[in-house]
Amino acid sequence: MSETSGTTQATGGAISRRSALKAATAVGLGVLASPAIVRQALSSSGQLNFMGWAGYDFKPAFADFTSSTGIKMNFIEQPEQDTFTAQAKLTKGQGQFDICEPTADRVANWLEQDFIQPWNEKNIGLEGVEPALLQGAAASLEVVNGKRYLTPSCWGTEAIAFNTQDAPQKYGECSLSALWDPKYEGKVTVRPHSGLLSVGRWLASVGKLPHPLMDTFKDEKIARANFDAMLANSKQLKKNVGQFWKDENSAQGTFRANGCVIGQTWDSSAFQLHQDGLPISYVSPKEGAYAWMQGMILFKDAKNVEQAEAFIKWLNTPKPSSMWAGAFTANPCAKGAIELLSQAVKDQYTSAFPADALSKLWWWPSQPTWYLGVRNEYADKFQAS
Repeated sequence: MSETSGTTQATGGAISRRSALKAATAVGLGVLASPAIVRQALSSSGQLNFMGWAGYDFKPAFADFTSSTGIKMNFIEQPEQDTFTAQAKLTKGQGQFDICEPTADRVANWLEQDFIQPWNEKNIGLEGVEPALLQGAAASLEVVNGKRYLTPSCWGTEAIAFNTQDAPQKYGECSLSALWDPKYEGKVTVRPHSGLLSVGRWLASVGKLPHPLMDTFKDEKIARANFDAMLANSKQLKKNVGQFWKDENSAQGTFRANGCVIGQTWDSSAFQLHQDGLPISYVSPKEGAYAWMQGMILFKDAKNVEQAEAFIKWLNTPKPSSMWAGAFTANPCAKGAIELLSQAVKDQYTSAFPADALSKLWWWPSQPTWYLGVRNEYADKFQAS
């Protein structure tokens, strides 16, 4: 881990699409429908209540799950993670939701609020998951005190989306600082809290942050000192922001209808825009793309635990994993799933992460409750400044 650049690498080596392809070759693709899943479905048919992300098409995946297991999926969609936790607070103890799909950096927050229980690893088919995703820096957030609270579902990034005609960027030259280039005044989009942190990552890279960047996530006093510096240095970025985004739909809308030509977005946002025919591409900045691991948690008061386990076991096989990741335009987690993604998605990721880009991924650290409060406070100040 480099505290100057803020770049982290998994202890077991960087996760790469190449390693996933290698694993796929070794495992083969003969386990698209696991008999174990079908057997389990016969004894646990019923329903599953899932609170997940809005703005994506999960219908094919849900249909395949129901066809494979006999279990009906009740899907409750929410726009982003803060609304996940707000709903969990609102319904705590009522058993309205069985599972949810936050990112791994939020596990500490969910645990602190006593929302979740550990998975029984024997019942969820973890042997089907790419091993690199169960080890190292990213995966260490999934297990607390020896108990697994999150099982990986897909992973992806947040980096630089750009209009190839109006704001061309090139890997190796593109930096987070492109977001505050004066020529893009009024034409940039960022998510408030991660845009502000990008100022911090840039300050850290040039030695101008008061404390090591990673200490921002460990101590509230240090976090406030670092955020003070980020806010003080964010004037040009705020001047450049044409619109802030907070979820998939608003991120895409900034490019579709609101005049933005460059921004820091999820990979899925840029890739969907590209697939829809807009001149939008996506590239990792030289400081490293933000990386997130998404996964399934089991609510403490879940009523349908066996059905939840059947869903995870189904998800940890190649075809379902590729369908799930495909809905997000993200990376799948099951062995062999990478081979089943469309060539268009593979090509997009290859162009976004050439050369050493994957080795520079900056994995979101654990975000405890106190940090989320500070982060949101300064994000509000950033928007209001």
